[in-house]
Amino acid sequence: MSAAAETAAETGRSGVPTLAEHTTLRLGGPARDWVRVTGEQEFVETVFALDAAGEPVLVLGGGSNLVVADEGFDGTVVEVATRGIGADEDGCTGAIVRVEAGEDWDAFVAYAVEQEWSGIEMLSGIPGRLGATPIQNVGAYGGEVADTVQTVHAWDRRTRQRATFPLAACGFGYRTSRFKAKPGRYLITAVTFQFRMASRSAPIRYAELARTLGVDPGARPPAREVRDAVLRLRSGKGMVLDAADHDTWSAGSFFTNPVLSAADAERLPADAPRWPMPDDAVKTSAAWLIERAGFGRGFGAGPCRLSSKHTLALTNRGGATTEDLLSLARTIRDGVRQTYGVGLEPEPVLVGCAL
Repeated sequence: MSAAAETAAETGRSGVPTLAEHTTLRLGGPARDWVRVTGEQEFVETVFALDAAGEPVLVLGGGSNLVVADEGFDGTVVEVATRGIGADEDGCTGAIVRVEAGEDWDAFVAYAVEQEWSGIEMLSGIPGRLGATPIQNVGAYGGEVADTVQTVHAWDRRTRQRATFPLAACGFGYRTSRFKAKPGRYLITAVTFQFRMASRSAPIRYAELARTLGVDPGARPPAREVRDAVLRLRSGKGMVLDAADHDTWSAGSFFTNPVLSAADAERLPADAPRWPMPDDAVKTSAAWLIERAGFGRGFGAGPCRLSSKHTLALTNRGGATTEDLLSLARTIRDGVRQTYGVGLEPEPVLVGCAL
């Protein structure tokens, strides 16, 4: 472990913060130790040293996609705070931009719009650090991180070797990737994007966003207008962080939209949303299922309730515990299964707890 990491670890032992202080749900107990890393070498050396010592490790970015047990994490949290954006612009190939894992995602989206790097403006307002985005293949309003990724830079914790993944090797799918399929194996240190250089957005594919912008699907309005529209839409659903608004004390969408076989999709009510997917699969709406199963906005009587703005967000109204949150999630999951025979899968990473 580097000298800087050893110093950080010693500091952590004398006053380790709770995970509640570092997650958007504001839930979770303390870690045993805490290390904050600011450079790639320090990041990799720290984790490898902890691995060699048999110490459990939780790599932490912005904490926006984590549900941590009330008991906390019996190991070392490695908080990734690496910074850096390097760009190579060319009129023919566009902008090739490498971004370090610890950069704030939404701040980077805003910067990309300013630089006229087109393609991620519809992903505005999503909380968290950049290194986490390819794991989940973060997406919203018709766009995904996979649309602009050129290369994911990582280290393999099993082989202790550098691993570089071009787009085709990332295994991107709906809210998934090879990195999610092998949890904990890879330390993502940076992502290289390839952007079209343009003041206009990528084509608008999401109907709600097109209506908000007053354009037809497929149009390419100014990227700044798209970012502003997305931020308004997300704010209206409690999906832009605001410490004063308990509807934003969440992990975003708690359940992913189910992807069903064609036969299972046929058993849904006729008015259930259906979107065709590869291999004859059909995606439906988790929010629609939740609402129609009897769980409306604001559902719940305790300190954890569904958001008053969006039924996919499970929120901490203040003073909640992780067990409160999980109890609400189980009630909703079981109600949807009983009503429609569809299993809902959680989108956040569960640490030390389970549904």
